[in-house]
Amino acid sequence: MEDRTLFQSNSAPEVRETAPLKRPAELEADVVRFQVQKDKWIAFVGLKDGRPYEIFTGLADDEEGIALPKSVTKGKIIKVPNEDGHHRYDFQFVNTRGFKTTVEGLSYKFDKEFWNYAKLISGVLRYGMPIDQVIKMITGLQMDSESINNWTTGVARALKKYTGDNTAEPESTPESQGNA
Repeated sequence: MEDRTLFQSNSAPEVRETAPLKRPAELEADVVRFQVQKDKWIAFVGLKDGRPYEIFTGLADDEEGIALPKSVTKGKIIKVPNEDGHHRYDFQFVNTRGFKTTVEGLSYKFDKEFWNYAKLISGVLRYGMPIDQVIKMITGLQMDSESINNWTTGVARALKKYTGDNTAEPESTPESQGNA
């Protein structure tokens, strides 16, 4: 990772600007399901060198989100170029019969508001912020909407498995406490 020192002082720690990790065309991914209150969510956590690199999240349903067999816990997130120069992200997994199954357009399957917050979190992950600090940042967000506050609790839970600390739940909002 390339570092460029922005500020250095004898009394203050160095502040460094870091370059993001370059994204390969395919990333191994974990599928994490979580429920907050009555809503069932699904998260696709793209991994680079075993560490979360990006996250895609949304409601897990047939109509508006993505429904996957419960047996699917791993797969790949594939970055696919579109003809217009933009990219879409697909999720591919191997089904129980051994065939590759691809869900195209993860980037279009989820609510735009949740998609935008997930892009922000992915940006922080790409620059290497420690996972426990990402979780602290996420749980510290105070949104106006109960559903987005519930979503942040679930995203923190999804990322928590990568901290190595399985003893405590991340901080939660009053709206989501006790609703795992």
